[in-house]
Order: sequence, then C-alpha cells, then structure tokens
Amino acid sequence: MQPIDRVEGKAIPFGRKNVDTDIIIPSQWLKTISREGLGAGAFESIRAEPGNIFDDPEYAGAPILIAGDNFGCGSSREHAAWALIDLGITAVIAPSFSDIFSSNAFKNGILTVVLPQEAVDRLMAVAQTDTIHIDLESQTVTTPFQDRFSFEIDPFRKTCLMQGLDEIGLTLGKADAISAYEAKVSADRPWMVPVAA
Repeated sequence: MQPIDRVEGKAIPFGRKNVDTDIIIPSQWLKTISREGLGAGAFESIRAEPGNIFDDPEYAGAPILIAGDNFGCGSSREHAAWALIDLGITAVIAPSFSDIFSSNAFKNGILTVVLPQEAVDRLMAVAQTDTIHIDLESQTVTTPFQDRFSFEIDPFRKTCLMQGLDEIGLTLGKADAISAYEAKVSADRPWMVPVAA
C-alpha cells in the first residue's frame, strides 16, 4: 500500500447520491481475483451515458472523486475499492459513506473524507475549473480560493494511511515481538513445540 500524506489535483465532480457498489463495479467484473484491470469496468453503466464525466478528458487521471451522500452502499464487494484504485482514485470526498465501503477503501489505501453537504457543494463547483488539495496530516481540504474544510478521521486509520500499512504490513511491523513471544513459549513450554517430521 502506498503511503498517503497529501492528495492534490483535479477532482471528478460526480456528486450522485446513493451510488452502490454495483454501480461502482458491476457484478460481471467480480469473476477476477486480480486487482488490475477493474478500472475499465468502473462506473460502466454511467459511462454508457453520452457525455459522462468519467470519460471526459478534462478529468483523466484525477486522483480525487467527489461523490454524493451514502457513497458505496449496497453489497460489500471489495472489488469496488480495487476498481477505484485502478481508475487512479486515491481519495473520495462525500457527505457520508457506507461503513463496509469505507472499511474496504481504507484497507486498500483510499482516503475517505466526510464533509458537510455545503462543503461538498463548494468543492463540486471548484472542481469544474481548479484543483483541490487534501492534507491528511492537518486533516484539511483546501482550494486555490482560500476555502478550508476540516475533516475527522480515526487516528489508527490516519496512521496506517500515512505509513502505507495494510493488515499484512501491520503484522510484519510486529515481527520482532512475535518472534520473542514464540521463543518464550518454546522455552516455557517445550512440550508444545511441534516436532519436525
């Protein structure tokens, strides 16, 4: 997982409410266990609409998605987070997220930023013409027009995202403590140590 301290650039002013994971990545894309290539199927039904924002060259490579209330509702498919990452999205800003989507996003290195609807509306307007800056350290979203919006984030999630630690990385970070514990158990209870075949 790549560490995140800042996310800056164009933001896709999507803004739709109640976008479920089937819209983010349709079920026909769930046959793979690979995280690569899912960006091609991201928002497939919306991309079928003429003039859709996801195929607008103006927003190509945008690292930020601005969404509406209750983003990521529906089924718990982790492929939704994978699709967003493959699309190049590093952060999603919305008034609220589905808990399961938010958890999957975090575990895959996507920052979810919850802001009030008024702030989201302002960022939607700014995104039409200018870049947006998210600073995870200071927990702020800013614009070139002196807008400054603060957001809350769980301290554990913040640390993991800033250090690029997923569950495997967290476990590997405790390797010395795990080895010390195993050595202690072996010394204290040698009868529990498995015998090599």
